[in-house]
Amino acid sequence: MSEQPVFVLGKELQALELAGFEDETEFQELLARHPRVLDFGSLADGRPLRLMLVAREMGVPASAESGSAYWLDHLFVDADGVPTLVEVKRATDTRIRREVVGQMLDYAANAARYWPAALLQRSFEDTCVQDGRPLEEAYGELLGGRAAEEFWSTVEERLAAGQMRLLFVADRIPLELRAIVEFLNRQLRQTDVYAVELSQYSGGGDLRVIVPRVHGEVASTAKTPSGRRPVQRTTRAEMDALIRTRPDPEVRRIATALLDHAAAEGRPEGGTAKYRSMSVYYRVDGRQVPVWTLSLQNGPVRDDLSFAFGSITYHLGRDRAAAFAASLLAVPELTEKLETLPAKEYNAWPSVSLPALASRPGGLESILSAIQGLVDGRAPSA
Repeated sequence: MSEQPVFVLGKELQALELAGFEDETEFQELLARHPRVLDFGSLADGRPLRLMLVAREMGVPASAESGSAYWLDHLFVDADGVPTLVEVKRATDTRIRREVVGQMLDYAANAARYWPAALLQRSFEDTCVQDGRPLEEAYGELLGGRAAEEFWSTVEERLAAGQMRLLFVADRIPLELRAIVEFLNRQLRQTDVYAVELSQYSGGGDLRVIVPRVHGEVASTAKTPSGRRPVQRTTRAEMDALIRTRPDPEVRRIATALLDHAAAEGRPEGGTAKYRSMSVYYRVDGRQVPVWTLSLQNGPVRDDLSFAFGSITYHLGRDRAAAFAASLLAVPELTEKLETLPAKEYNAWPSVSLPALASRPGGLESILSAIQGLVDGRAPSA
């Protein structure tokens, strides 16, 4: 059967004929610019769903030691903190039938392990900068009075618990993919899986009509929040136990002193990723500002201290972020990363390994002085 046109009724009846997308890039750009075509369903409080783009081509590591091994087409998030992973394929791509399903499950499994809140926040804020969208405007649609760090911690928790949406988007959804989507939705308690068919119709001039059809909604309606598992945050006791396994006494001293400073002067918050981590918030100018994260990873051991310059810049301004960067310790491993901050508008997450920090005499004291200087609004003492 031939495809029927759709009709636009104005002063006259205009027929729009089915028109495919020129290539996958055009398809992907449409979703990045207009995520509302994927806004089906509602939030927990009944408000309409509105997806916000976190990143295009979001890197997905395959292990704690590797860089990005895969690239997800789009990552979105909604105001409930539920992440939405999107893979786009045209019907002419044979991978839309089965291969894309294994690909998506691979992305979801590794994202739950290796996408911490800080990475998600940085990716979202980088995207806003690239798109020329003010952060205040973008966050105004997401936060609902919450701090940005609290919101992204919620997103990380949902990922770790498997509370996410997986969307397969194509101009035509084959029957094989529809069957797999419905099967996965019946089996997965935490994750909703949908196939979204976007048909494009065009007529004279620039007029285009996009018609979404969603598959998998019936299977997902049987799920209830009761199936969601609680998420466990890293505790100080767990951090201390892991620190005691480190052979270098200076690394042990630095990690313990950082956590002691956090407990005395700030608000430490345990991470929810597979590895142990703690992020620390300090009250600066009446705001709770995330300043650093201590991460302890095994297999092989990789311990590092990273600094939340994206959040510092957002809360305190670029000048304060620049002053803080200038006050930090001159360890080559960290200095190289700090030198790139101006080009990134101080929207980055530079880190230094604890062994590199331990190799610098007075390294810990210099770091703590810089942190205290940021909190107090003064330059650290020499």
